[in-house]
Amino acid sequence: MEATVKKYQQKFKKVKDDMDRWDDLQARLISQFRNASSIIGRLQLLEDPKNYGSLKNMDNVKDSIFRKQMESLQTIMLSMNKTLEELNAIVSSLAKTFRDAKQQLKGGSIQFSMKQLNHRIGIKPSIADCLEGLRLLHEMYQSEYLLKSSVISALGSLALKPSVSDLHAFEQLLVDQPNIPKEEGKNEVFE
Repeated sequence: MEATVKKYQQKFKKVKDDMDRWDDLQARLISQFRNASSIIGRLQLLEDPKNYGSLKNMDNVKDSIFRKQMESLQTIMLSMNKTLEELNAIVSSLAKTFRDAKQQLKGGSIQFSMKQLNHRIGIKPSIADCLEGLRLLHEMYQSEYLLKSSVISALGSLALKPSVSDLHAFEQLLVDQPNIPKEEGKNEVFE
């Protein structure tokens, strides 16, 4: 039983590393999104010749500036897709950790009874609690990845018909991910 608990502790340490990596990628994605939103917000202004002042008499200045902004937007969109791929890799890692933990119980040399799976030693969670925690973490991060992916794919179509309120709503969807305070997620399993 103690060997199984040690293996679960290792799994939770890996999950904690994945969660920390997710936080870093989340911050990057929000920054990329804000940069893309700024460009999308400027596109409407670039359409109006009044905004060019004395530059409007120069040949192709409007088209040149608009093209540069679109190129920058495309570069940012590619970066956001790469960030999404990294987030998806974390979701896959969480899924693998959960599958491995479940398989460890089924295929291990020791078969645990339900009583043993739910047995607690002091304040430490039971093996069943650990397994359920891994499942919940995977589901939560997978759902969050799907939401982020949908928002980023919708951003591309928003570039054609920019709306400040839609951009703010999309940004809020990205920012308001389920937050697990580190203190609540931390317990003796991580130690």
